[in-house]
Amino acid sequence: MTTVPTLATQNLERNGYLDLDIDPTLDLIEEIKRLKKEKNAVILAHYYQDGDIQDIADYIGDSLGLSQKAAATDADVIVFAGVHFMAETAKILSPSKKVLLPDLKAGCSLADSCPPHLFRKFKEKYPDHLVVSYINCTAELKTLTDICCTSTNAVQIIESIPQNQPIIFAPDKNLGAYLMKKTGREMVIWNGACMVHEIFSHERIVKLRARHPNAKFIAHPECEAHILEMADYIGSTTGLLKYTINDPATEFIVATESGILHQMQKNSPTKTFIPAPPENQCACNDCPHMKRNTLEKLYLCMAYELPEIILPDWVIEQGRASIDRMLAISAKAGLIG
Repeated sequence: MTTVPTLATQNLERNGYLDLDIDPTLDLIEEIKRLKKEKNAVILAHYYQDGDIQDIADYIGDSLGLSQKAAATDADVIVFAGVHFMAETAKILSPSKKVLLPDLKAGCSLADSCPPHLFRKFKEKYPDHLVVSYINCTAELKTLTDICCTSTNAVQIIESIPQNQPIIFAPDKNLGAYLMKKTGREMVIWNGACMVHEIFSHERIVKLRARHPNAKFIAHPECEAHILEMADYIGSTTGLLKYTINDPATEFIVATESGILHQMQKNSPTKTFIPAPPENQCACNDCPHMKRNTLEKLYLCMAYELPEIILPDWVIEQGRASIDRMLAISAKAGLIG
């Protein structure tokens, strides 16, 4: 094992990641496995992570499902290869466990689009409204939320609320618009969005479908309405994956972050998966925040047990309440997450 220079803890935390040179001959996969066993750690990887991180993880999935799985283990350390709000959710559900994030700067454009201090003022304008927030939000926003939801259970959550109860939906305007269309409920919607799901090109998708007439077009509900209107299937990341496994089609055009294609290809090796094209020539269907995590950072994070996610007790308590309400409604509806 290579010797890594010792740095002050506060310096590591301030930088948010360990920018250290690693011996290029080091077998990172084996070292990560060794550290996992040594520290009784569990590694979670979101579907949007690079394939090499997904392949070494103990659990792969959507953010809430991963946090629930980690909470059910006897691990002392949770290493969340994802973005900041996901690691916060893991801490909320496992307050006694140490939660690590390989790169503290792995944020989320959607979560960042709804600053809690601004949302608090927005909420004050609608004192009689109940707040439903997409799980893809900060821990502090969850404390301002009555009920959380996921892209899997969002329709059921909205439909569980009495018709005469006005609703604020945050932070995703596209998911909110989709829910209004699906449920027929009028809602006050916060103007937030995911940078990845807003960049898909309607024109280029039409041309791509013309070149692949037998391909099914599938999309995440965080996409804009004009993209969703074209879709053969709309669903959460897990829902999209299951659809490609079960549907007899052999070609799929996929409108969500491209990391999911790794699992789609692993589960259906004889099928073809094509990432939906963005409006320009950049790799905009790759989330730059998700891709901040690397095997090197994962190794250093586990070696030093930093950066660690630490939340105030009141945030954990109040944030947990909004998640628990969601889980109770989901359980009653026979849903998971």
